[in-house]
Amino acid sequence: MGIDYSILGAVLIGVIVLLLLILKLRLPAFISLLISSILVGLLSGLSGKTIIDTIQSGMASTLGFVATVVGLGALFGGILELSGGAKVIAQKLLAKFGEKNSGFSLGLTGFLIAIPVFFDVAFIILVPVIYAMQNKTGKSLLHYAIPLLSGLAITHSFIPPTPGPIAVADIIGADLGWVMLVGFIAGIPTLILSGILFGKFIGNKIHISSPELIEQDKFSSRGLPSFSTVLAIIALPIFLIMFATLTKAGILNIKSAKVLDIIGLIGHPFIALIISNLLAWYLLGKRQGYSSKELLDISSKSFKPAGIIILLTGAGGVFKQMLVATKAGEMMATGLSELGMPVIFFAFIAAAIVRILQGSATVAMITAAGLVSPLILNSTYSPLQLAAFVIAIASGASIFSHVNDSGFWLVKEYLGLTEKQTLRSWTVMTSILALVGFSVSLCVFVLVG
Repeated sequence: MGIDYSILGAVLIGVIVLLLLILKLRLPAFISLLISSILVGLLSGLSGKTIIDTIQSGMASTLGFVATVVGLGALFGGILELSGGAKVIAQKLLAKFGEKNSGFSLGLTGFLIAIPVFFDVAFIILVPVIYAMQNKTGKSLLHYAIPLLSGLAITHSFIPPTPGPIAVADIIGADLGWVMLVGFIAGIPTLILSGILFGKFIGNKIHISSPELIEQDKFSSRGLPSFSTVLAIIALPIFLIMFATLTKAGILNIKSAKVLDIIGLIGHPFIALIISNLLAWYLLGKRQGYSSKELLDISSKSFKPAGIIILLTGAGGVFKQMLVATKAGEMMATGLSELGMPVIFFAFIAAAIVRILQGSATVAMITAAGLVSPLILNSTYSPLQLAAFVIAIASGASIFSHVNDSGFWLVKEYLGLTEKQTLRSWTVMTSILALVGFSVSLCVFVLVG
């Protein structure tokens, strides 16, 4: 296919308008993505009916999967938050590994807790733990905060069923089981470098004490669930999804069609998360003494942030579908080929640019996935390579969190940092995280290619 530069120009204008709507006019990203998508369609010469049909098909094809998984994941996280399960994980790991290895235990805590719980909620829940450790040892609060934040951020970006990687995987057609595998492979060295090692380094450079007022323990009146129960409930959906993926790939040699069908059913993210929610509802809720009304209240509360993410992801699907309808994706693929730029580099760079300019990692992931999806639509990439694309996009969308990112201010306020200290610690950590994550995803992409 020849390159029509007027259509590529329409896409560039659409992206610029998207950023202007978010940055200058402060419009919600959901409506900004829809407006930008419509503008790309109009400038590319699509008819009004085609534009409307594209919006409907893009929204429908994306939300059929994403809305269900994000909703179930949010409900799961809400129950874990209510029960104090996050605190149980932190206490157990700290007791197991000791103060000497607190960076590892806190990083692992963040890594586990952010699977079912949103990043900001998990951080707020666990802040009293790092306050207490700083008060006990006298070391800089950053010794404990950076590993925890790194673990939370890695899982939030790399490991389904968190919303970002789910949305990107759905938009580009990657299997969630393989995304989990590549996410874990990338997450381990990323946690070591950006969390544990950098946490020690920056903790020796910047000394921060805990704020005087420490949040009261809100779980003491009910008692806490056991560590093994919490860990099993978090691990169950991951195990079921991974098991189904390995079986589907033929790595596990199962001949019975009936057994394969059952494994495929319970290993689908829908069913795996429903099972985990039912277990969490009883074991972390009813058995811990919470009433049905309390559980329903936390369910309603947990759906609020999920609703925003679901709508935003749907709008990202519209943007992707508009690039397919205008054939801009095919032209971009041709142009990148002529330039000699691998698509995975473009995926990382596109996500990084959007992230740095407008701040939201989720918007950056969804925008980059929309740009990349048409480039790989008719490709011969393997399932592992598609998973590597997801981690590359997630890495780019994590880079250089600064003053236009709400996470920057959350970290600054809870840790009592100045803006400069936050840039030297949190911002550098997110950049290390992004570069290491992308490096690993690139290695996976090349090795399995």
